[in-house]
Amino acid sequence: MIAIKRYTILVIILGAVSVLQAQDEPIAPLLEGMGDHHHEITTDDTLAQRYFDQGLILHYGFNHAEAARSFREAQRLDPDCAMAYWGEALTFGPNINAGMSAASLPVVWESIQKAQELSANVTQREKDYIDALASRYEENPPPDRSQLDRDYADAMRELANKYPDDPDAQALFAEALMVTTAWNYWLDNGEPNSTAGEVLSTLETALKKYPQHPALNHFYIHLVEMEHPKWGVASADRLRGLVPGIGHLVHMPSHIYIHIGRFADGSIANQKAVEADQRYLNQHGAHGMYRISYMPHNSHFLWFTSSMEGRGQKCLEAANITKDYIIEDLLYQPGYGSLYEHYALPYLAMARFGMWDDILDEPEPDDELLFPVAIWHYARGLAYVRSGDLQSAQQELDALKQMNNQETLRSMGVWGVYTTGNVIQIAINVLNAEIWAAESNYTGAIELLREAVDLEHSLGYHEPPAWYAPVRQTLGAILLEAGNAREAEQAYRRDLEEWPDNGWSLFGLYQALKAQGKDSEAQTVYDRFQEAWSRADVELTSSRM
Repeated sequence: MIAIKRYTILVIILGAVSVLQAQDEPIAPLLEGMGDHHHEITTDDTLAQRYFDQGLILHYGFNHAEAARSFREAQRLDPDCAMAYWGEALTFGPNINAGMSAASLPVVWESIQKAQELSANVTQREKDYIDALASRYEENPPPDRSQLDRDYADAMRELANKYPDDPDAQALFAEALMVTTAWNYWLDNGEPNSTAGEVLSTLETALKKYPQHPALNHFYIHLVEMEHPKWGVASADRLRGLVPGIGHLVHMPSHIYIHIGRFADGSIANQKAVEADQRYLNQHGAHGMYRISYMPHNSHFLWFTSSMEGRGQKCLEAANITKDYIIEDLLYQPGYGSLYEHYALPYLAMARFGMWDDILDEPEPDDELLFPVAIWHYARGLAYVRSGDLQSAQQELDALKQMNNQETLRSMGVWGVYTTGNVIQIAINVLNAEIWAAESNYTGAIELLREAVDLEHSLGYHEPPAWYAPVRQTLGAILLEAGNAREAEQAYRRDLEEWPDNGWSLFGLYQALKAQGKDSEAQTVYDRFQEAWSRADVELTSSRM
């Protein structure tokens, strides 16, 4: 999905498989838009083969609970199909975004034992797959399963070397390696660490032979997105239409596009992903983490890409879709603070696009929802600044500061990447800076914003970014208001290095260049801005509303 570190929330299974289901009733549907990926297994039942293929592609698309249902249906159709049990054991194991749920241990152990029991009558290749996966599990594993994950990666290396013309072997080996160092792939000098270097070599070699393989492209995008996104352009462009029924795979190209300035393409990919997942949800329901995390991830991305395009209405629509995905009961359970990020998105969309009256009409969230309440205060503070009511803005700022004194809010983790307290501190600095700028205290405002830039970049890699709008866009605007066009130009150029061709900073750069009398260069930048802003529904007078 998700370019995030291992989840800190409990992996739950929402009706993934039902042991009470009658044996003559299908456990899972055959889904549309699954592409044509095929992995031959030993079975005389053609429908069992189809369900196995569906389970494997769903696994590659990170819909693990639905993949398990497909593997279970293959088992029902052919109880002697060893690879159907292998598939279930595979998909309930660790992945690059989540550790292994304790609740899945008995199922996984039973499945891999059954696969081994049935492996006498399968091909040698299938037996090798089963034996490799068996090295990943123990009936009573230690709390730290990192050695088991390394054992599995080592076993998959042997399998991948033994079957160099099997793209699934290469893909699963790459995934196994990535799990051992999830989201820690690159050194400070931009070179891959030793594990990631092997993943990179494996994927690039396999992609030369099998450029249309969904998992090879998926894992390659996740590997390079944070450090070398341009390397992933070909994979992103290929993956767009390979598996149109799995929203996560449809969405994946945007992990590359947002880093190379293709925000419109990112919006198109995520719009299609939202639609694909909505069809799936409407027709079949959604299960497990895919429903809780991966589906809203697509609309969350659409919120960000449409924001960078200047499409205010689409940004707000995507924010509301993301919020609506929340299973409300989970908001009040320990460990689900990450969902607060989704809850607060509409406030941030309205703040991004200057919907000040709408913000002030929003009722305060339930006071138990600390992060949404804090963001509500922040958005209201901005609205009051823009209306000239600085006294009310200061009251909102004071409320925000008071909230950030609460340890519960400061320490709340979001997807295991950052804490809400750090985000609220950015909000405090930005709102305080806006108040001071409105009072012509530009020196203080600029100092606060420079601190906020540093805070923003200390949050860790998270997509979409943890802070809703690059702080340098506000910094540049206030530098211009202060009459410092040269430093504003520097701020915008730095932002464009990080977020190429984003219209907000292109417009700000145009203004900064004009203010310095660099008219020819300003016109060139303005032409770029017009292209970047071609789908926007707002007009800019500044790089922030």
